[in-house]
Amino acid sequence: MRLMPVAIAAAAAVLAGAAADACTRVLWNTNKLGVFTSRTMDWPESTESRLVVFPRGMARDGGILGGETIVKENPAHWTSRYGSIITSVYHVGSVDGFNEKGLGGHLLYLTATDFGPRDAARPAVHAGLWLQYVLDNAASVSEALELLQKVQIRPAEARGRPATVHLAIEDASGDSAIIEHVNGKEVVHHGREYRVMTNDPPYDEQLALLAKLDFSKPSSELPLPGNVNPRDRFARATYYLGMLPEPASDREAVASVLAIARNVSVPFGAPYKSFGIYNTEYRTVVDLTNRRYFFELTTIPNVIWVELAKFNLAAGAPVMLLNPDNIALSGDVSGRFKKVTAPF
Repeated sequence: MRLMPVAIAAAAAVLAGAAADACTRVLWNTNKLGVFTSRTMDWPESTESRLVVFPRGMARDGGILGGETIVKENPAHWTSRYGSIITSVYHVGSVDGFNEKGLGGHLLYLTATDFGPRDAARPAVHAGLWLQYVLDNAASVSEALELLQKVQIRPAEARGRPATVHLAIEDASGDSAIIEHVNGKEVVHHGREYRVMTNDPPYDEQLALLAKLDFSKPSSELPLPGNVNPRDRFARATYYLGMLPEPASDREAVASVLAIARNVSVPFGAPYKSFGIYNTEYRTVVDLTNRRYFFELTTIPNVIWVELAKFNLAAGAPVMLLNPDNIALSGDVSGRFKKVTAPF
């Protein structure tokens, strides 16, 4: 098997979802046990998410979306160096996940995204393949940033909606980066201190807004921003992240970042901007230290997790898939994945 649609299309549905994706990413890299990241996916209907494990050796084309060529001139071509586990949407897209080297990534919506004019001298990777390109090729944040300088991220569109997204990445050392394209220029915030990301406005403006808030005297009486808009979620996630107690176990660490993800989730029925209702569909936690992936669908009362080390990631191994929308699933579901032998 060379390339299943979830890889070759690299997120046609990510592109469709990007137009109203109101998510939150939280990185906890200051505890003594490990590096843990949580994220929410907010969307008005089921994205038919699947957990997908890719082996090494996957052939990719940075210009192909959903089987169609959308970048004809100088698309990037590569073969994946690392295996990865991702969450897909509508069977064809990757929005969240990490690779075997402990590099994680998360695509979130940003209205201000502008990838600028095409520079045909640089190989192109369309926006839907942005995350997968990083997971396929890089072992660390620094390496990912270096590799991204060799390609140009290009716009993509599906179902009439553009992929206006920004990317958060982190690695097992605790390093972090937020990558945006604003006014046609790439803007990178690189450092362990960049731990929270939501949506609009662009990251520079989010940091300026956060600087106006005083969290120096935390208490239950502090008037904390509490709505579902990305500015309030950014502030609230930052506030609670700064107060997490040192965990006594990996279990407590996962529970800690998942608690923040739940706090910044969008309740069912809550109005969001001009888009209508975009409640949280699912939450994930990435344990980069132990290469463990947690998934919580909001319509199922169980948390499931996957041990990446239990999979065959050698080149030529099959792509493995699990549908998490199953109330009978609970705990470690690594053994419940099935080989993908046909388009899905």
